[in-house]
Amino acid sequence: MVVGVQAELQHVGPVAGLSEEFSLTEALVSSRSNVSPKRLFEPAPTPEQLRELLMLAAAAPDHGMLTPWRFVVVPLEKRHLLAEVFGLALVDRDAGASAEQIEQAREKAYRAPLLMVAVACLGPREPDIPALERMVSMGAAIQNLLLGAHALGFGAGLTSGQAMSSTRLRELLHLTEGESAVCCVNIGTVSKRKPAQRVRPDPSTFTSSL
Repeated sequence: MVVGVQAELQHVGPVAGLSEEFSLTEALVSSRSNVSPKRLFEPAPTPEQLRELLMLAAAAPDHGMLTPWRFVVVPLEKRHLLAEVFGLALVDRDAGASAEQIEQAREKAYRAPLLMVAVACLGPREPDIPALERMVSMGAAIQNLLLGAHALGFGAGLTSGQAMSSTRLRELLHLTEGESAVCCVNIGTVSKRKPAQRVRPDPSTFTSSL
């Protein structure tokens, strides 16, 4: 665990009415922030650490025990395939894209030391859990993974874009009917952590009583 994260967790004082476990959890959740792949460098999580992170994802709520999501790891030696898809997907959308724009699209495949594509599995299954409920499960799985990466001292961030719906990406990932690529999960060591800038909404703005 890097010093910054460790300090966040070690300096949590007792809060009246709250357990130590809650205070530690609050510190972990509150100190996590999205990190751009541009600021992620080696080392990436080891294979053993990645397995532990995926075990956290597996602990997500999952009504019907469908595991309605999966992750496709894109190793460094296969990044050129993803880069090609990103570039061609741009040309498919915009035949007039410049060489510089195409190269920028391709470069996105090489930024993070660890890159995975998160895939939602929303096709017919038994029991027939609604698609929205399955997406909630997927979101929880990704959040578990992100929090675990943060606790290990890594930075992580989600990226997406129009290429996620590209037929070319579907073919590269061998997606089946009912599966959709949702986003990329990027993990690595942060070059320089920035102060938290996101202003979180007050609970009163999104909570009401029946």
